Amino acid sequence: MPRLLLLNNCALFLFCSVYLGTGVTLVFFQFPLEPELTVDNYYLPFVEPVTLATQFFTYMTILMLITAAIMLVTEWFTGKKWPPLIVILGVIIATVLTVYWILPLNARLAAHITDPAELKSVFSEWADLNRVRVSLWAIQWAAMMYYFYSLAYEARADR
Repeated sequence: MPRLLLLNNCALFLFCSVYLGTGVTLVFFQFPLEPELTVDNYYLPFVEPVTLATQFFTYMTILMLITAAIMLVTEWFTGKKWPPLIVILGVIIATVLTVYWILPLNARLAAHITDPAELKSVFSEWADLNRVRVSLWAIQWAAMMYYFYSLAYEARADR
């Protein structure tokens, strides 16, 4: 495999790993704080980080789709087309979920919710949708891990 293609595929694995790492952080470190957040204290620890993450992930998602498309084209006839296909489908589904369901909730939270019941409801819905998105990110990461596992296995199968 040419080094430039390997670098492309490694970049895609890095992007999948960043998403998975973000998901693990959400599930294990941010979600448990949800009961402690109130209308008086949620804004700073929640809205600003989510806004910055959204900006970062917008560009990273574009790079993911480009690198996954390159990988798909170059692996199409090798029998290893499924990992980039899974990543592309996962990115598209996660993006649709984000744009149509999660970002509107982010906007509501950024508008300074003052009703405790509404805040609890919005956070609950936000967390549920993000659990789905984290699952998609885990599938994408697993697909890329399988790709590199299969390359390593094939390279070492004769030993």
